[in-house]
Amino acid sequence: MSNKEHWQKIYKTKLPKEVSWTEEKPITSLELIAKFDLPRCAKIIDIGGGDSLLVDFLLHEEYTNITVLDISVAAIVRAKTRLGKNALRVKWIVADVRDFIPLESYDLWHDRAAFHFLTEKEEIDKYYQLVCEYTNNIILGAFSTNGPLTCSGLEIAQYNEAKLQSTFGKHFKLMECFTSDHTTPFATTQNFIFTRMSKNKNS
Repeated sequence: MSNKEHWQKIYKTKLPKEVSWTEEKPITSLELIAKFDLPRCAKIIDIGGGDSLLVDFLLHEEYTNITVLDISVAAIVRAKTRLGKNALRVKWIVADVRDFIPLESYDLWHDRAAFHFLTEKEEIDKYYQLVCEYTNNIILGAFSTNGPLTCSGLEIAQYNEAKLQSTFGKHFKLMECFTSDHTTPFATTQNFIFTRMSKNKNS
């Protein structure tokens, strides 16, 4: 089964309360976004956004230039249905981040869902080249070294601050880095590592 088929099946067969990544309110992401103090017209992309509620809260806070990318058509359809008319205020992209070729640059790149599913060096290198070329600011949430080894039946890559520094530090400054427990809808705990990064001025 391809990655696309895998995620399409997940979003067609499982409700938000049946998947581990669901958050009633993405507090950590919202707090990190606020720290960048971007104008409300800033171009923000949510990588692997699926049917996350982050877009709802960003719209409520009057951000006007939001893009959501996800590999699953079903996930995006579900998010659009939930948002109703507000869905017209968002740009939607169906794509695997591995194959994503942006048509514009972004003021902020947010990813709490996709990066840790990249387990091959060439995938990680390509992701790094993407962010180097198309954004100056990143918020990244990934499974920590105290987190799970798999998610949704797929292997993941775990991260700590040193590994994030090794991966992104050549062109980005890690402005903060911390771990956080996420309580899943079925009352288990997953440990994430979050980092907020900005591109070095000489990059």
